[in-house]
Amino acid sequence: MLDLVRELAAYEREPDAVTGTPESFTDCLWPADGSPTAWAHVAEEDGEVVGIAIWFLTFSTWEGTNGMWLEDLYVSPDHRGKGLGRALLATLAAVCVERGYRRMEWTVLDWNTPALEVYRRVGAEPMREWTTQRLTGDALHRLGTAG
Repeated sequence: MLDLVRELAAYEREPDAVTGTPESFTDCLWPADGSPTAWAHVAEEDGEVVGIAIWFLTFSTWEGTNGMWLEDLYVSPDHRGKGLGRALLATLAAVCVERGYRRMEWTVLDWNTPALEVYRRVGAEPMREWTTQRLTGDALHRLGTAG
């Protein structure tokens, strides 16, 4: 799974951005104590993991219920065009329906035309008025330690 995350980072032009480790993935996905904070589904071909969908719970204050945030959906280039990405999305949608989650959301790079085409085909709608905000590194630390 981590190898596919590294492939994704390279595809998204951030090859050195992955700092996760097998241990950090295990701690979140299969913790020794407590509940997972993230979940993963995989697509396999001939016993090889060739696609991943990693997600976590969100909460909608407007709807008063959980939703799903799809953090990463990735299918290795040699295995694209076979419906694996759509199958992973369908599996996640089924989880949402089964558990009563009212929405599944994610971000996509605006230049990732192949992904955008898949998302349009399954009925996903862009949230054009919303922009993603991120607080990391020094700025996160400064705010988190401000008295």
